Amino acid sequence: MSLVSMKYILDDANARGYGVGAFNVNDLEFAKAVIAAASEADSPVIIQASEGAISYAGLQPLVAIVRSLAEQASVPVALHLDHGKSFDVIIGCIRHGFTSVMIDGSHLPFAENVAVTRKIVEIAHAAGVTVEAEIGRLAGIEDNVAVAEREALLTDPMEAKAFVEQTGCDALAVAIGTSHGPRKFKGEPILAIDLVARIKEQVKLPLVLHGASGVLADLVQNGERYGARWGGAKGIPDDAVVAAIKNGINKVNIDTDMRLAFVASIRETLANRPELLDPRDLLKPAMASIKQVAANKMKLFDSVGKASGMPR
Repeated sequence: MSLVSMKYILDDANARGYGVGAFNVNDLEFAKAVIAAASEADSPVIIQASEGAISYAGLQPLVAIVRSLAEQASVPVALHLDHGKSFDVIIGCIRHGFTSVMIDGSHLPFAENVAVTRKIVEIAHAAGVTVEAEIGRLAGIEDNVAVAEREALLTDPMEAKAFVEQTGCDALAVAIGTSHGPRKFKGEPILAIDLVARIKEQVKLPLVLHGASGVLADLVQNGERYGARWGGAKGIPDDAVVAAIKNGINKVNIDTDMRLAFVASIRETLANRPELLDPRDLLKPAMASIKQVAANKMKLFDSVGKASGMPR
């Protein structure tokens, strides 16, 4: 299939109440592994790249890789810019084949976030490109955070409603207590799952959960067995992700878990097979590890088998 808009994928997820994995990629190996997992699972999938990934791989080479893999895939694949903050990068993505972009103005005051988001929406929609926006501050929340401080970090449902009405965005990333990276929490995480339902009541759009990696214990342990120093790594429990999806999340961002799988596999192969010289012998098992992570996420998000039921 050719690349599709993220709106096409998320509107179906929103209508049928499931989640779609949005997997960050930097190169051929990550993209190939994730799309292979999606094809085998009959799951729609979102491939996304950060501004850092684009700087690393190059905008046009990255688009070419994902587009060619999508054309060979049997499931819908969208290509999305994650956390776009540079106007030039966002416009470049729109011009060169991304089917979705995120404008992240969450660090700005409300009015400024509205203004910059509305501008990107006007440009992107004219080109048939989906727009994700964000409101609220992404920060891991634990039980030692005061209630007032906690509420200040989270997305306000009525503010979210006004934001969507004033911007016309297609999907909204919300802050419910997750954060980026492998060390999301020191203690036990607290996610405002009930807040998702309250936002959904006001905002009928697909909602997005950033920082959703589980930081899986077996991946951390395997990496550390072969020399990694990942002490203190802790992520989002699976049951919290499932609950968030049941309450209205439709796009679930995954990055850290795939990095852990990739690096742990490389370390293990190097330790056990010091005679290797061909880089492909390192990358093949690493790709298999990424593929397994992606496949497990698709099961968790309930997107397995959903591609066949999407409108054509």
